[in-house]
Amino acid sequence: MSNRKRRDQLGIMAEILEIAKNGCLKTHIMYRANLSFAQLNDYLDFLFEVGLLKESSEDGRRVYNMTRKGISFLQNYHKLRKLLRRKGTHY
Repeated sequence: MSNRKRRDQLGIMAEILEIAKNGCLKTHIMYRANLSFAQLNDYLDFLFEVGLLKESSEDGRRVYNMTRKGISFLQNYHKLRKLLRRKGTHY
């Protein structure tokens, strides 16, 4: 069995938002988050749908950025992880 922990969906969404914090291309998110193209599209669709991520165009390229709501989600996600670690829960 591998020592690597499986990531949960919230963790993957937080990672995508962290990567897109300063704006980046879709392929950068895919490689840095270690997701397949299909997985990435599913997560991006959901993040757009709930308003955590937005898309803009720079020099004819699609750039992905967090929204204010995405920033809030990421801050709360990190607070919750910190709290759970303090309580001895391994999330």
